[in-house]
Amino acid sequence: MKISILQMHIQLGDFPANLDTLKRMLTQAMEYRPDVVLLPELWNTGFYPQPIKEYADPDGSIIRNTLSELAAKHQVNLIGGSIANRIGEHVFNTSYVLDRTGQLLSTYHKSHLFSPCGEARDFSAGDMIHTYYLDSVKCATVICYDLRFPELIRCLALDDIAVLFLPAAWPIERLMHWQTLTRARAIENQIFLVAANGAGLLSNGFHLGGHSCIIDPWGEILSKAGEAETILHANLKIAIRDQIRSSINVFADRRPKLYKSIKKFP
Repeated sequence: MKISILQMHIQLGDFPANLDTLKRMLTQAMEYRPDVVLLPELWNTGFYPQPIKEYADPDGSIIRNTLSELAAKHQVNLIGGSIANRIGEHVFNTSYVLDRTGQLLSTYHKSHLFSPCGEARDFSAGDMIHTYYLDSVKCATVICYDLRFPELIRCLALDDIAVLFLPAAWPIERLMHWQTLTRARAIENQIFLVAANGAGLLSNGFHLGGHSCIIDPWGEILSKAGEAETILHANLKIAIRDQIRSSINVFADRRPKLYKSIKKFP
């Protein structure tokens, strides 16, 4: 499975400029002939203009249709990063997945909202996780802060995903956390982890950290970026996941009953 990541330089609140960047970079990425292209979190608005409800796409319809057209035009599976999506009176941080024909395969609303910056005041949290197939490979999507919750990703791993896609708007000042946690989630769950971060200093002072990466189930970094706008590529050898699980079968050695039996001592 050939993967491309668009580490976009994002403009705060400027959808036309961000869409132009997406189209330019996607056209360039297709020279690699990827099977899947991943975008960053909130690529359409940046993280995030206020009030976000005024910038959010009503029912995600404009951007969902745009992504569908781009996926069909380039005949590529498109993980649409995430967008601000207004549904009724609520705004969700939503990721859409489109197949090569432009058909919608997955809608995921970010489950964990970053309370230190007030995201939980401006967005509503999703309450459903699920998986989907891209070219017969079982995959899932989580978004940014979700990375800090190993229970979430372990649930997906137990459902036997091979690839986890992670669109993010991770700040440069917590780069060490980003690099450590992405690698840890890949190793402990024995999955491929494909993480797309945005790039650039936004006009609200939020500095997107870049350093998108593609990591295999052994923790080997197949491709990584610096801070600047760039496109990453890697070819995931899906079969090595089974080889790694055979050599160190942590899933066979799990003791789920033990994890629920905490007792005081003595």
